[in-house]
Amino acid sequence: MKVRENGADERTYDPDGLTRRASCLCFRDDTEKEILLITSTSSSCKWLVPGGGINKGEEPQDAAVREAREEAGVVGVVGRLLGIFENKEKQTRTWVFALYVKQLEEHWAEAKIRKREWHNLAEAKRILQLHKPIQATYISVMDGTQKVS
Repeated sequence: MKVRENGADERTYDPDGLTRRASCLCFRDDTEKEILLITSTSSSCKWLVPGGGINKGEEPQDAAVREAREEAGVVGVVGRLLGIFENKEKQTRTWVFALYVKQLEEHWAEAKIRKREWHNLAEAKRILQLHKPIQATYISVMDGTQKVS
């Protein structure tokens, strides 16, 4: 595993050069019928799921939980690994976990730059398909309409 310093964080890379990332589908509860989407920092019209780089010495599951709290103010319990997804265009490999939300913080690290909203799975998939199609595949794999390649 390679490491590159990025400001205060140290991002990690797989031996084949892909950036290691982690993300969560933040479910309202264990029925897994609604997920929380957040706005992009670049546009309040673009929605996505919380996620980011895995720091040196950090496990993917821990990175996913950290990113959900920083970006969405989510506190919850990690469930299963939904899959590991590669994005050849962006040269990333992302571990995606189910996270069951227990609390939404009123004030969180990125509250001033992001909005958050609950969406049913079909609606979330449609929204993500517009700007983050790779993230729409997270839902497709979870709901069984697509397999991880």
